[in-house]
Amino acid sequence: MTIYVATNNAHKLDEIRPAMPGIQFRVPGDAGMEFDFPEDADTFIGNSTGKALALWRLVRVPVLADDSGLCVGALGGRPGVLSARYGSTDGSTPLAAPERNALLLEEMRGVADRACRFVCCMSLVLSPDRIFVVQETCEGLLLEAPRGSGGFGYDPLVYLPELGCSVAELSTEQKNRVSHRGRALSRMAAIIDSLSGMA
Repeated sequence: MTIYVATNNAHKLDEIRPAMPGIQFRVPGDAGMEFDFPEDADTFIGNSTGKALALWRLVRVPVLADDSGLCVGALGGRPGVLSARYGSTDGSTPLAAPERNALLLEEMRGVADRACRFVCCMSLVLSPDRIFVVQETCEGLLLEAPRGSGGFGYDPLVYLPELGCSVAELSTEQKNRVSHRGRALSRMAAIIDSLSGMA
């Protein structure tokens, strides 16, 4: 079974493949396509489903897409759907992850409420009328300084009290089990396993 993934992010593929070992995942570049979807919806579901539908119209085979980000309670849920573009001066050119992280920590300096969550919405499009969506979270606390060298993005900033470490201090296996994307993948894998006639 082949599923296209609507991403150019190698990190996402690294997390998706182990969750569904029986599936061949491809990205637009494998078919010689350039795919760049404007993630301009105001919800994770809107971005994820919109992206999957856009790629499905090009390849006409099953497409998996996700949209994810970090939501900080004290900031009203920001950066949220703008997580990858947080701090961008023109709204499109992203800052490097360390710069984004430093900016967020500065904005949260002295704020007592550190509750935050990673959110991942995953959409599977089999056709414009057959769409399956799951959304999961990974709850944590925003640290006052980065911890750990693993993961990517905001991982060094999010502390998981039940595990006593930051997301960036988790092993790959641990992260795949407890992360927002890992949880969404587990649910999506169960959905895909229950479906037939996808080829």
